[in-house]
Amino acid sequence: MTARFDMFGNAVATRFAKRFAAAAQILDQSPLPVTTKELVNLRASQINGCGFCTDMHTKDATAAGESAQRLHLVAAWRETTVFTDAERAALALTEEATRLADHHRGVSDETWAAVRAHFTDDEIAALIALIGLINAANRMNVIVRMPAGSYQPGMFEAFAG
Repeated sequence: MTARFDMFGNAVATRFAKRFAAAAQILDQSPLPVTTKELVNLRASQINGCGFCTDMHTKDATAAGESAQRLHLVAAWRETTVFTDAERAALALTEEATRLADHHRGVSDETWAAVRAHFTDDEIAALIALIGLINAANRMNVIVRMPAGSYQPGMFEAFAG
């Protein structure tokens, strides 16, 4: 499988990717826990059917020390006991914010209250921005049918430079 369009071989797309990576770098420097970031990225990517991002964030989470058990259970997180209450709030927010068109109500008050109970304002700001960024990345990769499987942790760090 090859991508429909080479986003890394196009000058406009490359300039955009550098700014996109710089925005992601701001989130890397936020107080939001790395594990939470990777769980959020993985769950949104699963929902959006983005194989490339699912591959990337599974590998990045593994490189950051995440367990295989928890990664395997992200898609069914509600039926598990392996995620903290804070992670569950972040995953609920991710699902509701990713599926905006599915339920026409945005993020529920219950989910928002759980997020407020477990995260600081800076963490919430990072969480909201992260969900927006991963959904944008998922959509771009799905549009061009970016194939999954070749990602290596850290391979895009040069884009933020």
